[in-house]
Amino acid sequence: MNAVEIEEAVSQLADAAFDPQEFPFAFLTAFGNKEATVKRLRTGNTNKSDVGGVLQRNNIHIAVAEPSQTVEMLARLRASPLTERQKAKFIFATDGTHFEAEEIGSGEVISGPLTELGNHFGFFLPLAGISTVAEVKNNPIDIKATGRLNRLYVQILKDNPDWQAADKRGDLNRFMARLIFCFFAEDTGIFNGDDLFTTTLRQMTEADGSNTRDVLLELFRSMNLDPRKGDRAGVKSWADVFPYVNGGLFKDDIGCPTFTRTSRAYLLRAGELDWKTINPDIFGSMIQAVADDDERGELGMHYTSVPNIQKVLDPLFLDDLREQLEAAGTNKRKLFNLRQRLSRVRVFDPACGSGNFLVIAYIKMREIEDEIMRRRGEALERSAISLTQFYGIEIKSFAAEIARLSLLIAEFQCDVRFIGQMEARALVLPLHATGTIVTGNALRINWEDVCPPVTASTEEQDLGGPTGRLNLEGGGEEWETYICGNPPYLGSTWQSGGQKEELRELVGRRIKSWKSLDYVAGWLIKGSDYMGRQNTSATAFVSTKSVCQGSQVPILWPQILDAGQKIFFAHSPFRWANLASHNAGVTVVIVGFRPQVTASSRRIYEVGSDGRPTSKEVSNINPYLIGGPDIIVHPVSRTPANRGKMVWGNKPTDGGNFFLSPDEKNVLEQKFPSSRRFVKRFLGAQEFIRGDLRYCLWIEDGERAIAEDIPAIASRIEGVREMRANSKAAETRPAADFPHRFRQIQGTAERHALVVARVSSENREYLPVDLVDQDTIIGDRNFAIYDAPIWSLALIASRIHLTWIATVCVRMRTDFSYSNTLGWNTFPVPKLTETDKINLTRCAEDILLAREAHFPATIAELYDPEKMPADLRAAHDRNDETLERIYIGRRFRNDTERLEKLFDMYSKMTAKKEKAS
Repeated sequence: MNAVEIEEAVSQLADAAFDPQEFPFAFLTAFGNKEATVKRLRTGNTNKSDVGGVLQRNNIHIAVAEPSQTVEMLARLRASPLTERQKAKFIFATDGTHFEAEEIGSGEVISGPLTELGNHFGFFLPLAGISTVAEVKNNPIDIKATGRLNRLYVQILKDNPDWQAADKRGDLNRFMARLIFCFFAEDTGIFNGDDLFTTTLRQMTEADGSNTRDVLLELFRSMNLDPRKGDRAGVKSWADVFPYVNGGLFKDDIGCPTFTRTSRAYLLRAGELDWKTINPDIFGSMIQAVADDDERGELGMHYTSVPNIQKVLDPLFLDDLREQLEAAGTNKRKLFNLRQRLSRVRVFDPACGSGNFLVIAYIKMREIEDEIMRRRGEALERSAISLTQFYGIEIKSFAAEIARLSLLIAEFQCDVRFIGQMEARALVLPLHATGTIVTGNALRINWEDVCPPVTASTEEQDLGGPTGRLNLEGGGEEWETYICGNPPYLGSTWQSGGQKEELRELVGRRIKSWKSLDYVAGWLIKGSDYMGRQNTSATAFVSTKSVCQGSQVPILWPQILDAGQKIFFAHSPFRWANLASHNAGVTVVIVGFRPQVTASSRRIYEVGSDGRPTSKEVSNINPYLIGGPDIIVHPVSRTPANRGKMVWGNKPTDGGNFFLSPDEKNVLEQKFPSSRRFVKRFLGAQEFIRGDLRYCLWIEDGERAIAEDIPAIASRIEGVREMRANSKAAETRPAADFPHRFRQIQGTAERHALVVARVSSENREYLPVDLVDQDTIIGDRNFAIYDAPIWSLALIASRIHLTWIATVCVRMRTDFSYSNTLGWNTFPVPKLTETDKINLTRCAEDILLAREAHFPATIAELYDPEKMPADLRAAHDRNDETLERIYIGRRFRNDTERLEKLFDMYSKMTAKKEKAS
């Protein structure tokens, strides 16, 4: 269930007649518990309550109290040993009239009439596996409004099949934006009279909805006519009481869908909400899914927290404004200059969605302006910050409409907050121009057409008259343009044909390996191009961390660095989580870059081990988001002399004919004992990580005739020949000439081999590496170092090596994708003494012995971060300490320090090679 569905279910439960026997189970059902789960609780099989209630493990302990005894019952639930033993997250008590509830972890308590339980659904969202934020917990209006508008939207489409066509969806989206404005206007006093819009609809429309369309058209017509110009002749008296709105909102004739009894009821239900407390950033995000058939299942889940948005906006430009404010103190001239600067700051989000970044930027700028006026000792009568300073590009028309509307709502709410309720009402109508939000594909649109260069203040007009900007004295000052946002990610594998074509048209002529780029790279490149023509700009995007890792770095970042632009702030990887089920989210970075950055203004932000944000100033930030020189790590084919050569595993290309299960191996060897010499254990990805047993035929050239004397093997060899000969791949067909052996043989061991997984989960704290004997064949899903010194395992199994791989190698989705040429051959290793090698060999052996003590546990089981054995973790810790002391004489404090040392060593290593050549 999504958040909207949960709100609806809880509200219905609150409105229903109270049934003390059924209520606990209905409550659990409202939060998405399946029928079978509730049935087991109902029958007592899984109900562990010791107070006569219902206790669901890892979830909630709920009980019905005697009248007026809810506080006492909550205390009993809190004191119950089983509440703690069964790890309940919540306790809940009700007597059918009131309720009391507590979140165990935080100790937060809520209470109230049971009829208002629907207003507190956000408090309980973790019961459905949904992360939540304070804004949603404390103010349910955004989700309630989203749910009611969704029901209305879906019903309108059902009642009006012709409005489902693509060419009418834009009109429907604008129609919905008009309704939202009217709901907001009637609850905030923008319209004279309480609930004027909803009351008029209720009184003037028929119950069956037959004339609702006509009434709405008349209301919209009236709000587009200025009575001061005598345009209201012929307007119905009940519509004439509505003010002139304009601002483009009601200008165009977009028509109006027809209504039925059901859709009219949904319309009135939406109007019954209290819209004045709407949060434009939250509501805007959530309502995006209403008009998108594919996203409607996630309704009410799309919400980006304000702190996350500020991770972009603060270091991009808001912190600089605040520093100027602090430096100004109470100096009126300096404060005036800062306010003048605010009036020339433009914010441009070329992937704006419903306008979250623009709305938050506007609100924060208004807060700075209010503090300026407070320090000057003057009342704010009209803001110098205009919505026309905000620009966006959005591919979905409904989201674009909501972005424009969200900015208008944010402006009015800021006016109420900083100027006053009456003054805000006087300023709001007729509507001034809102933000310039263009509907279209940001990778195909010329950004300068959307947000053109501006060097001086110009008089701005719109259909409703002046924009409302307070013109400050001065002119000719340079405008500042800040590009920001959270563009779509999509790795190269997941891009559609159209998206691939967009990247090709954008960079195909100047970037050779453009096909490997993430989709978000297009925004980074266009931001760089835009800044190349507007030197006062700076850009900061939320991005997948892969654009700052592995093979994408040498493809993407030379384009930006060669344009004379530098990274001036970055946020190390963190979870960009929405209000989503099971804490879903993607690991992202934030990269801010601009031309001509001074060394003192570069800063790296990260989330500390205690969860608190930290930052540090560095002299330079390189494309890997590390404090250090602008180095780009390129693949190196030659292995340095101080380590073993790592090669790909052997590639069979056999159609499965070479491989045997344990049962097939036993049958073959029992029937043909001489076959044993040709059967070896095989290690592919699953065999190495998961411990699966699989075998393969391994036949040397000189033994082919002997092997083919065994009928069961001969038939398999013939199967390989046929498969290769008939292959569609041109490079495979020649291998039909040697069907007795693997198509690509990289090597075998005389004594032993180190095997390294090519792909490994990012959740593991160490890379999977193991030591195998000479009779094990390593497949091409792994890398191998044949007959390597054992101390090499200590290097690969270290934290510092994992940190290097995670930074410079490619990612497969979020997993580590190891590379011998990019990860192993480039890995900076200090010169090792014989004593160092002896100590590292002992560390490697300790790791292997610790694993052996837990046989038959697999690599996957041993390196599960939640279940890693203490002795194995201790062996790795000793290995890390031994190796890191070789690097710097002590343990590194964190991964950032590890990378700074590695990049410093890499810089010196490559400089030495260049000098030698």
